[in-house]
Amino acid sequence: MGNLLDYLAWRGDLSLEHVPFGAVDALVLSALAYVHFDGLAPSGPEPPVPLGQTAERYLALPAGRRGRCRCECDLELLRALTAAPRFAAMGLTCCADRFVPKEETQFAALTVLPGDGSAFLAFRGTDGTLVGWKEDFNLSFLDLVPAQLAAADYVQDFARGFSGPLWLGGHSKGGNLAVTGAALCPAKVRDRLRAVYSFDGPGFNPYLLARPGYQELRTRIRSFVPKSSVVGLLLTHEEPHTVVDSDQKGLFQHDLYSWQVLGGDFVRLEEVDAGSRMIDRALKDWLAGLTNDQRETVADTLYELLSSGDARTVKEALEPANLAAALRSVRDADPKDLLTVASSLARLAGSALRAL
Repeated sequence: MGNLLDYLAWRGDLSLEHVPFGAVDALVLSALAYVHFDGLAPSGPEPPVPLGQTAERYLALPAGRRGRCRCECDLELLRALTAAPRFAAMGLTCCADRFVPKEETQFAALTVLPGDGSAFLAFRGTDGTLVGWKEDFNLSFLDLVPAQLAAADYVQDFARGFSGPLWLGGHSKGGNLAVTGAALCPAKVRDRLRAVYSFDGPGFNPYLLARPGYQELRTRIRSFVPKSSVVGLLLTHEEPHTVVDSDQKGLFQHDLYSWQVLGGDFVRLEEVDAGSRMIDRALKDWLAGLTNDQRETVADTLYELLSSGDARTVKEALEPANLAAALRSVRDADPKDLLTVASSLARLAGSALRAL
């Protein structure tokens, strides 16, 4: 068995004519959405640039001049793509990136043209910024967050100038955005959707689940989660999911490079493990015990505390200096809000005990 990188080494020379586009290909392109191709790929409907050449140009830049990259594995992915004929000739276009802290918005997407007359629209997941994580928390109490609306606009804007079949996909929050963007677009666009891939993407609130577009697309949503999934079981899903084996443990299975591939497909399992089911019960029980106002207060208060220092990412927020700033800001916080946070965390502990 292997992972995405092994898949590219094993089967990257097989054209789409010989082996049709599949779920592992969709994860490869979804992973690509995490790379910031600043200045290297079109941001609008200009002619596409070859994916392999764009990856080479990105890798040739000094590290300080490249667009941001999430992790070393993403760089390895780009190196592998340059040597994989299946992907290297694909066209890359319509790279969008919207990051607005004041609006608590983190959205990015790109489009890949496989060369068979179709297009794959890939949506970026949470990027590690505090703003990105705050928008994720907002999913629990808002009907729609700005990134979801941006995803719907992105799909519709692209579809206006492209007449072929469409694929949508994303990892983590990107999977949620792919499904939401599809569900909110007009029926004439939905009719052109071959499939929507959500890779360990969080679920949805009652507002979206009740939308006709979501109900219509349920049979075309391809949801994949690792065996110890946490993120991919959050909130509510009505579409079925496929469980994938991983070589990591617990929360680290959210890493898409840990997902196991054999031949041209994922290593599939019957169901998620007992630990995943226990955490899912605990989180759902906890959220069910909180009103939307309480969820909002918890998210806003924690965000204000963590962003009170110089931190811009979750990793930076955990550094000693920024943790100290967060503790100092507690003195200025509204006591009622702090009480709501404390009681909510106590509820979470109770939910965890009941789930055992």
